[in-house]
Amino acid sequence: QVHLVESGGGLVQPGGSLRLSCAVSGRIFDIYSMAWHRQAPGKERELVASITDGHTTIYADSVKGRFTISRDNGKTTVNLQMNSLKPEDTAVYKCYTRSYGGVDNWGKGTLVTVSS
Repeated sequence: QVHLVESGGGLVQPGGSLRLSCAVSGRIFDIYSMAWHRQAPGKERELVASITDGHTTIYADSVKGRFTISRDNGKTTVNLQMNSLKPEDTAVYKCYTRSYGGVDNWGKGTLVTVSS
């Protein structure tokens, strides 16, 4: 199994920035993709950004140009740099990994609140 612990969430004003980090341990070398998802109260979970073993990235249209996902080569961390934050970015952000065998792992999440 892979264990994920998020950090970096908090309160920020619109237009501000936050950087989320996810510490990864366990069967690191079985990981195919890493991602950040988010879920706001009353809304469905959505994929924010993902990065594969080959460093291919995918972003939700709503965050393109504002958010950047990255990881280290050892896959011990995955980060999400969030710039130009908007109130609609408010959500619990969860770190996620998927193995080559199709096993999913989720962190507990970190809350990001964008408000004036």
